[in-house]
Amino acid sequence: MSSAIVIGGGIAGAATAFELAARGIRTTLIDAGHTGQATAASAGILQPWSSSVTGDFYRLYSHGGAHYPGLLERLAGRGIHTTSFARTGGLYVSRDESAVATALERTLARKDAGEELIGDARMLSSAQLQEMFPPLAARLTGFVVPGGGHVDGRVFRDALLDAAVGLGAQVIRGRAELGAGLGAAGAEQAEASTAGAVTVHPPAGASDTGGTTDRARVLHADAIVVASGAWTNALLAPLGIEVPLHPQRGQITHLRVEGVDTSGWPSVHMGDHYLVAFGDSRVAVGATREHEAGFDPRVTAAGQLSVLAKALDVAPGLADATLIETRVGLRPYPDAELPLFGRLADRLYLATGFGAGGLTMGPYIGSLVARAVAEDAQVEAATVGS
Repeated sequence: MSSAIVIGGGIAGAATAFELAARGIRTTLIDAGHTGQATAASAGILQPWSSSVTGDFYRLYSHGGAHYPGLLERLAGRGIHTTSFARTGGLYVSRDESAVATALERTLARKDAGEELIGDARMLSSAQLQEMFPPLAARLTGFVVPGGGHVDGRVFRDALLDAAVGLGAQVIRGRAELGAGLGAAGAEQAEASTAGAVTVHPPAGASDTGGTTDRARVLHADAIVVASGAWTNALLAPLGIEVPLHPQRGQITHLRVEGVDTSGWPSVHMGDHYLVAFGDSRVAVGATREHEAGFDPRVTAAGQLSVLAKALDVAPGLADATLIETRVGLRPYPDAELPLFGRLADRLYLATGFGAGGLTMGPYIGSLVARAVAEDAQVEAATVGS
C-alpha cells in the first residue's frame, strides 16, 4: 500500500495517521469535528494495571499503557514535546478494605509477570493518601501505582497530528462519505470500496483555506481506515455494513482548585469514577457511563449531580473548587467486550470500539492497524466482528 485515507480525528485516527506516515505511506486524515468526540472530552488516565478486566481486553489495555514510553520518544525525535503526558502515579482508593486488597494483589501479580512499568505498588495509610492528594477524605484505604500517568486527550491528539503532518500527512476538515455513487448494495458495495473512494463534504461555513474545502470532492487511496468512533456505523451504512457498537455518553466535570499547584497530584481511581489533576490547578472528575443517551451531547442535571456527588464523597476537599466546565464525550462502546479493529473488507480497515479506554489503547491499536495496512494483512488476534 502506498496511500491511505484515515477517517476520524480522535486519538485512534491521529495515531493511525502518524504511524502510516512514519512508514512512508501517503496519508490523508479527514476529520468531521463531531460535537461530542470522545477524545476531546477524555480525562486521559493511563493506569491499566489495577483494572479488574482480564483476558484479551486486559492484554490490549496493558499493551496500550506499555506503548506510551516508546511513542513519546518517537514524538520527541520529531520535535514534538508538548504532549501533556505526565507520570505522576495513580492511587486506587475505597472504603472497602477487601476490595483494595484484591486490587493490590492483582496489580502485584501483573508486575511479577513482567509489567515493570507498574513500579513499586504498595499500600498507603490514610494520611499518606491525603499527603499525595490533599482533598481526599479521611479513613480511606488505598495503594499507589507509581507508574500511572495521564494525558489531556486534546493535547495528545494534536501532538500526533502535528507529527503526522511533519511526516507529510494531510489533514482535511470535512465530512467523509463512503460508497457515494458506487451503485451497488450490501456485499457488492463493500467490495466496491476497494476502489478507495471517499467523498469529502465541506464543514459548514468552510472556505477553500486552512485544510478545508468549500465543495465536495472525491479522494482516492489504496486503503481506507475508519476510525470514526461512535459515528462508525453511520459512515459504513452506505456499504451495507454494520458493526456491533453504540454511543455511550460520558460527562466529565473540570474543577479549579484556586491557588493550589496540582501538577504533582496523582490520578485517583475509585471504582468506575476517577479524579485527574492537571498542571493548571485543574482537576477533572468523572465520569458518567450512559448507554441510552444516543448521540445527545448535552450536560444534564442528573449527570452533573452524579459526577459531583461521587467526587465529593471521596474528595470532600474539592467542595470549594470552582466549576470550570463539563465536557461530554460519546464513547464508541462495543456491544461485546473487545474493541473493533483490523481489516473489515478488502482494503477497508477499522479502529474503534474502545469504550472508556480509548486514550490508553488507541495509540497502540493505531500502530497495529497501520502495520496491517502497510503489509496488506489482518491484525494478529483482530477482534473485528467478534
